[in-house]
Amino acid sequence: MNLPRMYRVRQKFDATRVEDIREAVNYELSRLSLTAIKPRQQVAITAGSRGIANIADIIRAMVEFLKSLKAKPFIFPAMGSHGGATAAGQVAILEQLGVTESYVQAPIRSAMEVEEISQTEDGVPVFIDRHAYSADHIIVVNRIKCHTKFKAEVESGLMKMMAIGMGKQKGAEFYHKAAIQYGFPKIIVDAGREVIKKAPISCGLGIIENGYGATAKIIAVKPGEIESKEKKLLLQAKKMMAKLPFNEIDLLIVDEMGKDISGVGIDPNITGRNRDLLGVFPHPTQVKRLFVRDLTDKSKGNAIGIGLADITTKRLVDKIDHHATYINSITGISLEKAAIPMFVENDQRSIEIALGSIGLISPNESKIVRIKNTLDLDTVEVSEAFAEALHQRSDLEILDGPRPMIFNAGNNLPSL
Repeated sequence: MNLPRMYRVRQKFDATRVEDIREAVNYELSRLSLTAIKPRQQVAITAGSRGIANIADIIRAMVEFLKSLKAKPFIFPAMGSHGGATAAGQVAILEQLGVTESYVQAPIRSAMEVEEISQTEDGVPVFIDRHAYSADHIIVVNRIKCHTKFKAEVESGLMKMMAIGMGKQKGAEFYHKAAIQYGFPKIIVDAGREVIKKAPISCGLGIIENGYGATAKIIAVKPGEIESKEKKLLLQAKKMMAKLPFNEIDLLIVDEMGKDISGVGIDPNITGRNRDLLGVFPHPTQVKRLFVRDLTDKSKGNAIGIGLADITTKRLVDKIDHHATYINSITGISLEKAAIPMFVENDQRSIEIALGSIGLISPNESKIVRIKNTLDLDTVEVSEAFAEALHQRSDLEILDGPRPMIFNAGNNLPSL
C-alpha cells in the first residue's frame, strides 16, 4: 500500500503556568486562614489516580503547610475502584505518581472500607473513606477538567472527587448505577453537596493545567464555594485544554493509551470518540478510524477505553490485565469500553487495514494524524493531505517533512 508522507508539527497552546508550586500552594492555603485546624489534629488529604502534573509536589507542599500549623496530615487514596479495587493496589498507583510517604513526608492510609454518611434527595446513599471520615479535617485536591462521559457545569474536579473518589469502590459503583436513572451531573453534585454538609471538609484545592499538561493555576476554595468556583474554573480549563490540529481525520494513530493519561485511557474530549450507555456528547472532531498502538506501563494492564478504538496491536492486547480492566469497567457502568477491537501483529498491517476501510479515498491522499497520547499533544504528525492548511495556520509550526512513514524490522513505527 502506498502510504502518505508525514509532517512533524508543533502546536502552540496557552502556556500560562505556575512557576513555583510550593509558593503557590502556601499562598492559597494561607489566603483561606484555616484557623479551624488546630495543633495535633488529623488532616486527611485526597490523592487520586490521575497523572496530574506536579501532584507529588503539590501534596508535599500541603503537608509542609499543615505541619507549620502543628497539625498531623495524612494521605488517603481517593480513586473509586482503581488499583484493582484493593488498598495495596491504590497505594501502588500513588507510588507510580511519585506520591510516597518518604517524598510527601506524611503517612498514607489506604483502605477500601467506607462509612455511609448521608443520602441524596433521591435516596442515593453517600459513602466516604473510613480513614478520611475519622479525621478532624479533610482537604480535597483534584484537577478540574472535562469529564469523559458527559458535559455539564460541573464535570471532573473537586465535586467528583468528593462523590466518587472518596466513596471508594462501593460508592463509585453505586453512583455510576444511579447515574443511569438520574444522570451523572445530578449524582455528582448531589453527593458532593452531602459530603460538604456531613464530612469535615476544610477546603478544596483545585488545579488547572494548560495545553502542554503543565500546572497553570492552583486555587484554594472554602467548602461553601467549591461548587460555584468549580463551575468558573472548568470554563477556564476548557479554554486552555489542548486539542487535535484538525477536526476531519481519516485515521488517528494514538501511540499509547492508559489510566495515567485519561480515566478511559483515550480521552473522548480529544478524539471525539465517545461510546457510553448514558449517551454521547457532541464534538467537533470526527475520526473515521482510530488505531491505538500500545498500553502504558503505568496502567498496570488496565485497558479501559480500548473499546473506543477500531483496531489495535497484539502487543497491546497481551498486556491487558482483564481483571483490573473489568473491575474498572463494571464499576463505571462502561462495559463497552472494555471491548477488545480487531488486533493484528504490527503497526503497518493495522494502518493498511484502517486505510482500506475509509471509502474510496486513496491511502496516500488520506488525512492522518498521529499523536503520542491524548494528554501530550504538543508535537504531532500529520499527513501531506493537510499541507495547504498547515501553511495557513499560525498556531502550527512545521518541524520536519514531509517524509515517508518509516517502519522498523518488525513493521512497527518508531517512537514519536
